[in-house]
Amino acid sequence: MERRTFIAGSVAAGSAAVVGTGTIRAVAASDEEASTAEHVRGVTAITKVFGDGQKLIAVAVEYDRGIDNSSLSTSTFAVTDRTVTKVYANTAVDLAERGRDGRYVIVELSPDDTAAALWVTLQGGSGTPTETPSSSTNPSPSPSSSSGAPGGGGPKVGDSTPGGTIVAAKASLVQKGTVTTTRGARYTATDATLTTNAVVNLIVDDFEQFTFDDPATGQTLRYNLFIPKGHDRRKRYPLVLFMHDASVVNVATEGPLVQGLGAVCWAGPEDQARHECFVLAPEYGSVVVDDTYVPSSLFDATANLVEAVTEKYAIDENRRYTTGQSMGAMMSLGLNIKYPDLFAAAYVVAGQWPSDVAAPLADKKLWIVVSQDDAKAFPGENAVTQVIKDQGTEVATGVWDGQSTDAQFAADVRHLKAQQAPVNYTSFQAGTTVPAGSSTSAHMGTWRIAYSIPGIRDWIMRQSR
Repeated sequence: MERRTFIAGSVAAGSAAVVGTGTIRAVAASDEEASTAEHVRGVTAITKVFGDGQKLIAVAVEYDRGIDNSSLSTSTFAVTDRTVTKVYANTAVDLAERGRDGRYVIVELSPDDTAAALWVTLQGGSGTPTETPSSSTNPSPSPSSSSGAPGGGGPKVGDSTPGGTIVAAKASLVQKGTVTTTRGARYTATDATLTTNAVVNLIVDDFEQFTFDDPATGQTLRYNLFIPKGHDRRKRYPLVLFMHDASVVNVATEGPLVQGLGAVCWAGPEDQARHECFVLAPEYGSVVVDDTYVPSSLFDATANLVEAVTEKYAIDENRRYTTGQSMGAMMSLGLNIKYPDLFAAAYVVAGQWPSDVAAPLADKKLWIVVSQDDAKAFPGENAVTQVIKDQGTEVATGVWDGQSTDAQFAADVRHLKAQQAPVNYTSFQAGTTVPAGSSTSAHMGTWRIAYSIPGIRDWIMRQSR
């Protein structure tokens, strides 16, 4: 396995200069503005991943001296094409509930701005994936796709056309008000434009990039791996495998980390504090499985990757988990059937598998989530869970409102967990998974919500083989 390097930022031409020992300083547009602009040492974009993808949500301006937090307000800075929601000082390039005096001024931005999005789903054009609710492997809605019979419509195994793209995180801003240092110096307003010259990707930067050359299949897999901070080789840690949907094929290695929460949610500080674990997220160069349910050799290469990572690191073989959305959900089900000893539990989001071969899933611990608007995955999961019930396995079921608050979702989770069933089946009520005004499908809307519910992740992490 070979480590790959991810360069997450760039310097806009003409917006910055390197002085002294390499410190980046903003270049003022005129001598009149230099008295303030020369005190800026760097400008960093800060990104965060949401259910619908990574967004640029803040800019950190570094000054040469500590800044008095009380001198700042939302009118102190203006950011091109963005809505400023909060401005405060800090001691690091990081978000905070409350500001405190420090060299960094954090300018928080609305994630609802159109310009915030850094993961963009491609629409239209030759070769663009076209999804309907009838096909769980397809990434975006289109009225032109077929009826949804197996094998009809959407990407096919081996297709390598990306369904989305990653936009570089960058922003331009102007200091519109006076910034005061902790020693009383006043850096007055200026028309000089400051442009980001570095990027901090929250949680995403905590993953490392590698490649895996599988001797058994001859396939090479690029993958992301989160390694718990300060992990102890004398201990054994759980491993979560996340597999993306078809829209992320053949993008950058980091694609599975920025398209949604499926990978990064397990690696966040709060989850790691409760359930320290490794997180593995492969990036597939092509579609692995389609509605014919006959996967490519990348399917077996994924199982071999899990074993290789287990052997290399301090992984507990009895606490390996799999999860995925759409194509990745189908792979999770298929891998559990073909490799019954590989995983302790699976979180299956908007997927399905042929019910006539689903009987082995009755012996697995599953949490299945799907939208009732998903015309292929919903009946598909209904058929799978019926087979599981027919085998004598208890299935706890719940119909949830996809627009619930965090507290309501937590109560829903407690209700299902109280039934103590090895299989939990949650369906979102029709019409509750797509935000108002959105053009996304209920299929895609499912995983926007599913990976934002901590209680389900807690249940998964408590299972063992």
